[in-house]
Amino acid sequence: MELKNYFEPVNAAVLDYSSEEFRPMLGDSIAAYTSDSRLFPDWQQARLVLLGVNEDRATIDSSGSAAAPDHIRHYLYRLAKPHEEVRIADLGNIAAGETARDTYFAVIEVLQHLLDAGCTVVLLGGSDDLVFPVYKAYEVLGRVINICSVDSRFNLEGGDTINSNNYLQHIILQQPNYLFDYINLGYQTYFVGREMIQLMEELKFSTLRLGEVQSNLERAEPLVRYSDVVAVDISAVRQSDAPAAANPSPHGLYGEQLCQLARYAGMSDKTTTFGLFEMVPSRDRNGQTAHMMAHALWYFIEGFCYRQNDFPSRDKQSYKRFTVEMSDNGMELVFYKSLKSDRWWMEVPCNDDERRQRYLRHSLIPCSYHDYQRAMDNEIPELWWHYYNRINN
Repeated sequence: MELKNYFEPVNAAVLDYSSEEFRPMLGDSIAAYTSDSRLFPDWQQARLVLLGVNEDRATIDSSGSAAAPDHIRHYLYRLAKPHEEVRIADLGNIAAGETARDTYFAVIEVLQHLLDAGCTVVLLGGSDDLVFPVYKAYEVLGRVINICSVDSRFNLEGGDTINSNNYLQHIILQQPNYLFDYINLGYQTYFVGREMIQLMEELKFSTLRLGEVQSNLERAEPLVRYSDVVAVDISAVRQSDAPAAANPSPHGLYGEQLCQLARYAGMSDKTTTFGLFEMVPSRDRNGQTAHMMAHALWYFIEGFCYRQNDFPSRDKQSYKRFTVEMSDNGMELVFYKSLKSDRWWMEVPCNDDERRQRYLRHSLIPCSYHDYQRAMDNEIPELWWHYYNRINN
């Protein structure tokens, strides 16, 4: 497969930061496919692969977001280098096909190739519906995954044709299905309604409403750490921080909170795709939204550079095992603490051999020290119950 055939080079003028005074810059560590060199990067030598997708035809509200990738790049390349060892390949932009479905096909082909080679991918959209072909790429590889969406809405509306408001419904309807859990961070009740919240509960999906995320951002960390795909709809950020969001709202996350969530994703050993979507450059004010999204991406890259590779199943010498017996029912809860990062996991048992094999990657649940403390107080953590029901029912 010749990846270059799917891409258009980035206009070199977009990436020019020669007038900036300080060094080293992040752009110094990015091998980019540009209109000047026409040299396709050796992505196999990179730790991270960046690509844009110029597609917004299946959108409801974000017409114009296809132009966003280069606007984000303009600010990203000018930021300081977060780590000496960072190596990034920027493959350019996947050109829009004759139809949105054609673009989806290109995204699936490119992502499954990169993911199969062990790459971590940063995807710049474009509209939210691009999460659908991202999911399909994992499906092609036969990987059961978790998708975390930082979004003020659930994207569960009806309709036979995929669009930015219903892509989750189309993912759920895929058979066989490779979605283990969908996690929403930052939904706003007045945008989704009680019936939609009830539906999410019936589907046993994980959600944290905006107020819960803002009051204790650390509650979101285990959910982000558990995710293979983290997709950010920039409309989840308040309008004062992101004026070019496709669905702007006076309420939402602060830009700093989005950056912290992005850093959580970067630090997660499990996260292999990070996407930014739904920014309409023509609505921006002095590049404010594009600049903020570049900052969020910078924090993802910084977190990625400090990954500990401490997922418990990899190295039994690198974590400490704790067993807590519940006095009420005799159950034993097993926790693991990383000796590298001090992060916690808990083990969820599975009673069926076939399910145990299918969900092997999902039986160790990221958690917090607070969850361990609750177990010590003879309370089974809500997160444990949630995933016990998902795995065994």
